[in-house]
Amino acid sequence: MRIFDMKKKEVINVCDCKRLGFVGDVEFDPAGGCITHLIVPGPGCLAGIFGREKEYVIPFCDVKQIGKDIILVEIRELKDVEKVCPIL
Repeated sequence: MRIFDMKKKEVINVCDCKRLGFVGDVEFDPAGGCITHLIVPGPGCLAGIFGREKEYVIPFCDVKQIGKDIILVEIRELKDVEKVCPIL
């Protein structure tokens, strides 16, 4: 699977059935060549006009299943994977 294909998939948390959004990017370990995190942009700030308020950085070990259209992740506390985006 290519990163481009992952960007078309929606990420859903199986713990609370919350739709987190679509994969925006991935982090990987250059030494091993393995994906370490999925990055999902969070909801927009003021209707998306001023960018993003936060993003979800999801460890790849929390990915439970990758399907045709969605990626299922298991995250008990969303606060653990939320990162505040810097304001420009």
